[in-house]
Amino acid sequence: MNKNSYDDVISRKSEIMKKSIGIDYEEFESGSIAFDYERMMRETGYSLKQIKKIQEKNGVGNTPLYELKNMTKLARLYSPKGKGARIFLKDEASNPSGSFKARRAATSCYHAKRLGYKGVIAATSGNYGAAVASQAAMQGLKCIIVQECYDSKGVGQPEIIEKARACEAYGAEVVQLTVGPELFYTFLILLEETGYFNASLYTPFGIGGVETLGYELSMEFREREGKDPDVVVVTNAGGGNLTGTARGLLKAGAMDTEIVGVSVNLEGLHMASDKDFNKKSFTTGHTGFGIPFATWPDRSDVPRSAARPLRYMDRYITVNQGSVFYMTELLAQIEGLERGPAGNTSLVAAFKLSQSMNEDQIIVVQETEYTGAGKHILPQLTFAKENGINILIGDPKEEIPGVNIVLPADPSYIDIDEIDLNRIRKSYIKNSLKYHKINKPRREDLDFLAQDTKSSIKFIKKVIHELLDN
Repeated sequence: MNKNSYDDVISRKSEIMKKSIGIDYEEFESGSIAFDYERMMRETGYSLKQIKKIQEKNGVGNTPLYELKNMTKLARLYSPKGKGARIFLKDEASNPSGSFKARRAATSCYHAKRLGYKGVIAATSGNYGAAVASQAAMQGLKCIIVQECYDSKGVGQPEIIEKARACEAYGAEVVQLTVGPELFYTFLILLEETGYFNASLYTPFGIGGVETLGYELSMEFREREGKDPDVVVVTNAGGGNLTGTARGLLKAGAMDTEIVGVSVNLEGLHMASDKDFNKKSFTTGHTGFGIPFATWPDRSDVPRSAARPLRYMDRYITVNQGSVFYMTELLAQIEGLERGPAGNTSLVAAFKLSQSMNEDQIIVVQETEYTGAGKHILPQLTFAKENGINILIGDPKEEIPGVNIVLPADPSYIDIDEIDLNRIRKSYIKNSLKYHKINKPRREDLDFLAQDTKSSIKFIKKVIHELLDN
């Protein structure tokens, strides 16, 4: 009998996860749906002070904060009189591996070393792979990064290939796979065979690492401007960036700061589709991750994800691909900062949102990422063109994901679309009932769902009633 058949490996996932992370998630379970999220974060992670100390020893955090004065001036040209908030940017590209994810990796790799693991493994096609590889090197740990890299023809996205190069530069072994269910299967086998630590994006260690980012923002603005930022705009994919930043702001006492999540609109492109894999020009920070992980966070590679964006999100906005490429070039040419596309996703939204805010208000883009050969806009657009995507200049509203990329004709065309958060909340509640196979949640489940969706028990009951009627 083949103990490594797909079904057998998946059936052992809870056992493999427990051994590779050292967390018994069942200790925090209660009710049918509920679990004690705050207790899990408190008892399995580290305090903010401890994390800050770990990060500082590895050159992580305390990144520069820039006021984008030229970007603000440009936004005010398109704003009503008295409008046009000041735009700031937290330069996370200054971290050792070039992104905020060094904060997550520093804590995870430190914890793995402390527990005596010989190496770490992470399943990621994004910046997190480079972050884990970098921090593992600092800790003297072996590192394996598992990437969903190619379509069935062996063709890979320039941005993903660039990230593989970065991982290998830090000494990691990179296992590259084609799109599909083999990623999680291969990940589990490697964890079991090596006995390495699961440096997941979604553990309390990873999310706790991002809390320092939100805390830093609050402290910096109080010292610099005498107040907390009015709005913090966060690029949203799996939800960890938003969750950690918001928790850090709350720990600093920034209760009134509005948290806005932003994703690139890739509606209609299926992330697990071989046909669609190379029709997208963004590998993270898009709705293909942002929506599924918001509506069901526990789809991640741990039993209970510590990334729960609906708990903290006040608004959720989408932007088109062309506007992000445009903003990437604009940032370089008017502010002298050449940065990769992830942070520029939220910069598009910040540029537009600032135009409806008062001039004395502050809006912050809370991250940047490094740029490199495959991340640059030219190889990305060239690759899109080679895959039959039309590159146009005009009105972004005419962009159809997988068909064309429309760069704004000028800054006045930059726009955003608002996602109905109640629709996302309803999908999350539906998924919770379906996954746990119940239709009558207990009181503790209702309390948990209300907290997890930043809503009320009345709202939860109303949605459940509507679902049961249908």
